[in-house]
Amino acid sequence: MPTPAPRAMEPHDALGYLVKHAHQRLTALTDTALAPLGLDSKEFGVLRVLVGRAPMSQQEVAARLGVDRTTMVALIDGFEAKGIVTRTPDPNDRRRNAIELTRPGLALYRKADAAYRAAEDEFLAPLTAPAADRFRQALRDLLTPPEGSDRHGR
Repeated sequence: MPTPAPRAMEPHDALGYLVKHAHQRLTALTDTALAPLGLDSKEFGVLRVLVGRAPMSQQEVAARLGVDRTTMVALIDGFEAKGIVTRTPDPNDRRRNAIELTRPGLALYRKADAAYRAAEDEFLAPLTAPAADRFRQALRDLLTPPEGSDRHGR
């Protein structure tokens, strides 16, 4: 008796496909919402890290966002040229620059935050508010390794 053929899987049934395409949709929505402000999602992430904190080094911002140093330098250079951030030498370490939002940078952040939240709301619209909260928490749980293990659950 021949072995039955495996059941064909549709791409949209695979978790990787779902996560990737959900991320692409969210990024498209947020980038569209931020475009009138001259920002994209990556640039907004930098503003989000800087707002309400003491001045930080470029390396600290890059580490929080998981962005390489070269990319971060280019982002900060662009922000500095537009007057969105200031970059000043750290008095305790001359090799380090402290990055801080300017007043116009803070005003831009506030507008961008409202636009970003509206895009997130549009993305989550198919879910009820409790389901959206559970979705966020499930993602946090997936990204937080169990205590006493590495990222691979060992």
